[in-house]
Parts: sequence; C-alpha cells; structure tokens
Amino acid sequence: MALMITDECINCGACEPECPNNAIYEAGAEWEMDGKTFGEDDAAPSGATGFYSEDFYYIVPDKCTECVGHFDEPQCASVCPTDSCVKAE
Repeated sequence: MALMITDECINCGACEPECPNNAIYEAGAEWEMDGKTFGEDDAAPSGATGFYSEDFYYIVPDKCTECVGHFDEPQCASVCPTDSCVKAE
C-alpha cells in the first residue's frame, strides 16, 4: 500500500524531508527510482499512474512503504498541517 497527497496540500514542503524513502517530490519535479529519472508521463515500475502532480507535492507509490517497520505512523502524515497525506484508494 502507499500514501497519496490530496489536493488539500498547501505546498508547505514539511513532508518531503521526513520521508525515509525519498518518495515525495515537489509539484512538477521529475522523480527518480533505481538510478533513472521519470517525468509526468511515466508510469511507475508497478504500472501505477495518476500520482504525478504539477500542482502540489506527490508521492511515488512504488517508493512509499507507509513507514511500516520503521515508525509507528507515516512520517509525512505526522507532520502535514492539512492532513493531506492519506492512504491511496
């Protein structure tokens, strides 16, 4: 499972440095995985699409572990002032 960032995000950036998996990216930024760079039109290796955002921070689902095994709760959700980091549907 993975988390996602909703459109309630205010782009404060509090979540990005808290992610132990480097799964969170600033709006419009290219994302990286396994030494490769991807953009808005690229699917994740799992085939996941629709996570990239030009408008607010986003989470690459293939990199997100919900912090399971490391923390009691997802670190992005614990610092988000708008509760925008939620479980993906």
